[in-house]
Amino acid sequence: MSAEENSLRSYRRITIKVGSALLVDRQHGLRRQWVDALCQDISALRRDGADVIVVSSGSIALGRTVMQGTSLGPSRGRIKLEESQAAAAIGQIALAKAWSEALSEQNLVAGQVLLTLGDTEERRRYLNARATIHQLLKAGAVPVINENDTVATNEIRYGDNDRLAARVATMAGADMLVLLSDVDGLYSAPPDNNPDAEFLHRIDEITPQIDAMAGDAGSELSRGGMKTKIEAGRIATKAGCAMIIASGKVEHPLRAIEEGARHSLFLPSASPVTARKKWIAGQLEPAGRFFVDDGAQKALKSGKSLLPAGVRNVTGKFLRGDTVAICNLAGYEFARGLAAYGADEATLIAGRKSSEIAEILGYSGRAAMIHRDDMVLTGAQFASNEDD
Repeated sequence: MSAEENSLRSYRRITIKVGSALLVDRQHGLRRQWVDALCQDISALRRDGADVIVVSSGSIALGRTVMQGTSLGPSRGRIKLEESQAAAAIGQIALAKAWSEALSEQNLVAGQVLLTLGDTEERRRYLNARATIHQLLKAGAVPVINENDTVATNEIRYGDNDRLAARVATMAGADMLVLLSDVDGLYSAPPDNNPDAEFLHRIDEITPQIDAMAGDAGSELSRGGMKTKIEAGRIATKAGCAMIIASGKVEHPLRAIEEGARHSLFLPSASPVTARKKWIAGQLEPAGRFFVDDGAQKALKSGKSLLPAGVRNVTGKFLRGDTVAICNLAGYEFARGLAAYGADEATLIAGRKSSEIAEILGYSGRAAMIHRDDMVLTGAQFASNEDD
């Protein structure tokens, strides 16, 4: 890797994700000294001319430490959804206060943004959130972003801040995403169980082989594992944003990266997609899947639209305009796009010629199941060929 690739100073807009285990000690609460040191690193990047965005976990974990000795405290282990939402409501205030105070000591202003899954999956809300972040950066503030755990449910949540950070990075037009975690990078196998696991310093492309290396690296306070970090890397790099996974266990973790501390660098795509296609590619949970034959896969990779004739199976429940994944017959997703037909209609015309659509459906619809302007290649990742 070149020195320039490894230097955070060479990037103009940096998104930094901080995990719960780094921010919160189960017994003593917020690790304020560590937060102060990180904010000093952020200040150094700002002095070098970079915009900085923070994606911060920790509201639930911090809320539980604030409520020691109550039903929300940490001694009970896992708690119910409504209890975690209440803990988040308490912890979010404390977390925002901590970031505001630590940044203000560096003469920086924090701006809090709470997002839900719908804020990034629905196009209009996505654009509104993006405009807010851009305005904060224009004003010289440091956006501090978290999932709105006070209202998010198990069905409509990110569930981890790795993928949220990737969505924020692409939304904000960042060219670097740094995932600070309790692991120092990507290994060929989970290092705790495999002492011979190889450390990967540089990842040029996220392939199925890279996917297979993702083990469960989550800690007690963090929902995210290596799998979600790889998914975050796919979202970020496809949009032209590099990504680093590095340990946050040391004070001044960003300075440590600059000084050569071990980390894994994921290189951005050489042909990043347009802003609209960034949104399509970054959709976390496609509403359905099209499984296509080899001829269709080859055509799509050459820039063609997806025609009904190449579709061999349709799964999921989706409406026209929803995001669907496109998979080959081996079960690997390689593209995503906006469906021109709902699931019922798509099932009826799958495998048929476009000229037959009017006869089958009773009206003349679009010739393509997904038009090329509404599609983006995402890179291979495994997806089941079973009905959802």
